[in-house]
Amino acid sequence: MNQILNDSRITRLIQEALAEDIGLGDITTESIIDDNATGAAEIILKENAIIAGIDLADIIFRTVDAEIYFQKYANDGSFLSKNTKVAKVEGNLGSILKAERTVLNFMQRMSGIATLTRQFVNAITGTNAKITDTRKTAPGLRLIDKLAVKIGGGVNHRFGLDDMILIKDNHIAAAGGIEQALNKCLSYFKNSKLKYKIEIETKNLEEVKQVLKIGNIDRIMLDNFSIPDMTEAVKIINKKFEVEASGNIRLENVLQVAETGVDFISIGYLTHSPKAIDISMEIIPNHI
Repeated sequence: MNQILNDSRITRLIQEALAEDIGLGDITTESIIDDNATGAAEIILKENAIIAGIDLADIIFRTVDAEIYFQKYANDGSFLSKNTKVAKVEGNLGSILKAERTVLNFMQRMSGIATLTRQFVNAITGTNAKITDTRKTAPGLRLIDKLAVKIGGGVNHRFGLDDMILIKDNHIAAAGGIEQALNKCLSYFKNSKLKYKIEIETKNLEEVKQVLKIGNIDRIMLDNFSIPDMTEAVKIINKKFEVEASGNIRLENVLQVAETGVDFISIGYLTHSPKAIDISMEIIPNHI
């Protein structure tokens, strides 16, 4: 987790977010708050949720002002009740106010993703399946979105198109079929002397059987399979390759999917439509 936060792309993302919000200057703060005024504020969770983004908040505050002191009261991934104080920040009041919205924007989105992920993870307790994300993330926020999934107890699928080969329906259609697509991948490996994991999407049991005859893959995706067909697919794959379920998976049916014996359940909904968690920052009056 710390490795992601230390990624140079996170540094650039924070700088871009701050530049977007502050622009040429926080004219409200500059017109009201004395330059040397100091104080403190607390970040407060306003609804029950899995908290995420606390460590990122620390980095954001210190990016605005290296002299700011940040004290966290909870750790990322903790389930906290409504009105719980999450962290305290002390230092130059102008700096605290300039960082406020950027901090809260990230924390609210990340906490929403982490909370939803944890609901799915809890729903399949007792099975061997793992909840995983997709590339259906907000443009520019993929590292943050995927970090939130991890904080919520999920596992990350590929971060980008350069991580692994994932042959989807459009690739298969463009190549002329499953066999042609797989053969082109294997030829690519041979000619380039490169090697990546291969996952291939299947739409029905016949396609699963076709993939099994060809082999040379690592994971089979079962896209929009019914529960009976998914169960049959897991049976005929028989642990030769990893199995991932995808498509139309909700909290109401995710346990049924997990109980078929799949290894991974990918859910785009985790990151493409998260509900932001209500989090606020409030100045502590007697510290001004």
